[in-house]
Amino acid sequence: MDLPVLWFAVAVLAWVLFFVLEGFDFGVGFLAPLLGRTDAERGAAVRTVGPVWDGNEVWLVAAIGVTFAAFPDWYAALLSGLYLPMVVVLLLLAVRGVALEFRGKHDSASWHARCDAFLAASSLLLATTWGAVLGALVSGLALSADGEVHGGGLTRTLEPLVQPWAVLGGFAGLLLATVHGATFLALRTTGVVRVRARRLAVATAPVLVVVALAVFIAAGHPAVAATALLMAVTAVAAWRGAEAVAFAATSLALAGSVVAVFTAHLAAGAAVLLPSTLGAGADVTLRGAAASEGALQLITVVGVVVLPGVVAYQLWSYWVFRRRVATGFGPRAARRLPARAGAAR
Repeated sequence: MDLPVLWFAVAVLAWVLFFVLEGFDFGVGFLAPLLGRTDAERGAAVRTVGPVWDGNEVWLVAAIGVTFAAFPDWYAALLSGLYLPMVVVLLLLAVRGVALEFRGKHDSASWHARCDAFLAASSLLLATTWGAVLGALVSGLALSADGEVHGGGLTRTLEPLVQPWAVLGGFAGLLLATVHGATFLALRTTGVVRVRARRLAVATAPVLVVVALAVFIAAGHPAVAATALLMAVTAVAAWRGAEAVAFAATSLALAGSVVAVFTAHLAAGAAVLLPSTLGAGADVTLRGAAASEGALQLITVVGVVVLPGVVAYQLWSYWVFRRRVATGFGPRAARRLPARAGAAR
């Protein structure tokens, strides 16, 4: 068994699960104030992720842990080259967690509004920052031949985020979180929030089709073309009220986008994980970054024991909290709803 390839696949899978599961968390976080016009409606939107958001974050720990254990040089380059953005991400995750946990500690509309504002701001910034980070991985980092990140101070960690691919990644990350969160809310709520979420998905998905096609023309990665197709499926499914299909399509599109980022440079002869902007000789490669054979064998044993339990628990939690969260229709709102968008399925 080729353990470096196996553990690279596991690492990418952990990153995919994190972005797919946290993607709708981020989307719900900043869409709740937009789609919920009353405190009750916003509370219903937040309750769709309340029981599962902290479980979804486990996959970030898993992704970082697997990357560190199986590919220590890759881990070192990523965390050194993107040190400040990762610190910002951790702080934003903390703000989001506090907002979610403290929202229900006081039964006051003003208190809920303040928590919702922090939740929305942190979720929006998380979606944009993560998108920019993924874009920066496509561009590469300023790695020298000895594995050190070139430069110092703020320049070293901020410069990758202002590259064209990083800027595009931030924009695409925000759009993907919007569509993913909207399809999740349409699937998990009832009433006016459900209808508004479906409308938003129908309006936003075509924009992502255009963005994905532009990226495909520039990069030529087949996973990006699949993303464009899946976004078109999302728009049609949301318009027709097939909410499960729409959510599945956005999940696959987000998964394909993450896979495209992490495999963007594997076609090179040396199987590059992270390219260096200073020259090909300093690239981080699959074989060069892998841990020793003994270390990979040890984490394989640990992974066989731990990972299935994590997956089983998370599947069980989603099954337990599978019911829709009711928001209801106001009489005036119900009269304004178009027949197609208001149809319950």
